[in-house]
Amino acid sequence: MKLKNYASGRWEEHKGVGFAQYNAITGDLISTASSEGLDYEEMADYARRVGGKALRTMTFYERGFMLKKLALHLNEIKKKYYDISYLSGATKSDSWVDIDGGIGTLFAYASLRRQMGNQRFYVDGDTAKISTKGTFVGQHIMSPKQGVVVHINAFNFPIWGMLEKLSANWLAGVPAIVKPSEITSYLTQAMVEDIIASGIVPEGALQLDCGKGHGILDKLTSQDMVTFTGSAKTGRMLKSMPHIIENAIPFNMEADSLNAAILGEDSAPGTANFDIFIKEVRREMTTKAGQKCTAVRRIMVPEKYLEDVQIALGKSLGQTTVGDPAAEGVRMGAIVNRAQLNVVRNRIAEMAKKTPIVVGDLDQFDVVGADKNKGAFLAPILMLNDNPLINTDSHEIECFG
Repeated sequence: MKLKNYASGRWEEHKGVGFAQYNAITGDLISTASSEGLDYEEMADYARRVGGKALRTMTFYERGFMLKKLALHLNEIKKKYYDISYLSGATKSDSWVDIDGGIGTLFAYASLRRQMGNQRFYVDGDTAKISTKGTFVGQHIMSPKQGVVVHINAFNFPIWGMLEKLSANWLAGVPAIVKPSEITSYLTQAMVEDIIASGIVPEGALQLDCGKGHGILDKLTSQDMVTFTGSAKTGRMLKSMPHIIENAIPFNMEADSLNAAILGEDSAPGTANFDIFIKEVRREMTTKAGQKCTAVRRIMVPEKYLEDVQIALGKSLGQTTVGDPAAEGVRMGAIVNRAQLNVVRNRIAEMAKKTPIVVGDLDQFDVVGADKNKGAFLAPILMLNDNPLINTDSHEIECFG
C-alpha cells in the first residue's frame, strides 16, 4: 500500500517506489511512503493563503473551542490508532503515552483560550509609559504570523509529536505542514485522515508529507517557522542551512539527550527512595523499548551502592517480558524496525569495549508471541562504567533504544 500525502487540499498517492515501512513484530511490509511529486512551494503558499487566512479570522476562543472539539472527536475514535500503533512495536502503555498523551495536549491548549481572551490578538503586559508626561506610550500586541510552520517530527511519537505542536500553532492562528518520520508516518497519516474528514479544522490549516521531505524547507520565508524533533546532529544541520539563517526563520529544536537518574547518598538500599529509584529506572529503560528522547540513559549512584543497584535493577529487568505487544504479559515491545535495531546494537557494541554489559544479552533472550529473528527485538541492556571520568563514551554515545 502506498501512503497518501495531503497537499493543497488534495489526497494524493505518492509517486515512485517510496520508503518501505515494516511491522516491528513480524518484519512484514506495511506500506511505502514518499515525498516524490509534492510541490513544497505550492503547499506553503496554500497554507498561507487559505489556512492562515481562515485561522486569523477566528478569535482565541474560537480556536480554543476548535481544539476542544477536535480532542473530543479523536478521543471517541482513538481505539483504531492503538491497533495501528502495535505495528511499531509499542505496547498498550507505550501507545497510551503517544495517543492519549497527544489528545491530552489538545485539551490542555484548548483551555488556554481563557487566558488569551476572546479577540484575534493578544495584549502582552501593561501599557509602557515612554515619555515623562505620558504623551508617548507603548503597548506590546501579539498577532499571528502570516506564514506557515513546518513540523519535522521523530518516529517514536507519531501522534503526540504532531498534536503537541499543532495545538500551539493552531491556537496562535498559524497553519502547519506536518512531516512525520517516514518510519512511522503510517500512524500519523491515519489520524490526519480523520482530522481532515471531520471538517473541524479549516481547510489549509493542515497538510501532510509522509515521506523523507527533502527540500521541504527550501521555499520558506521570514514569516514562516520550523520545529524539529530528532537527533541533535540532524537538527544542527537543518538549523544552519543558509536560507534559514539569511531569512532569520525561527527554528525550534528538541534534540535527543543523555539524561541521567542520580541516586542520593541518603537513599540507601532498603529505603523507599531506593525502591522508587529502581522502579523508575526500569520504566525508563523499557518504555517504548527505550525510544524516548527524554529517557534516562545514565544511572549515577554512590560507589558504595553500586553493587546493590546492579543486583536490584538486574532482578527487576529480569522480570520484564519482551515480545509481541498483543501477547499476554508482554511489558516491552520491539525497536521500531530492524534498521534501527542494527544502529542500537552497533552503538552498544561500541560502548561495550570500555563499559561491559552486566545485565542482559544482545543475542540470548526470550521473546513471547513472535520470532525474534524476524522482528526488531532487544532485551533491556545494563552496562557498567566504573571509571566515568576517564571512559567518557557513556556521556557521548546515545543508544536510542
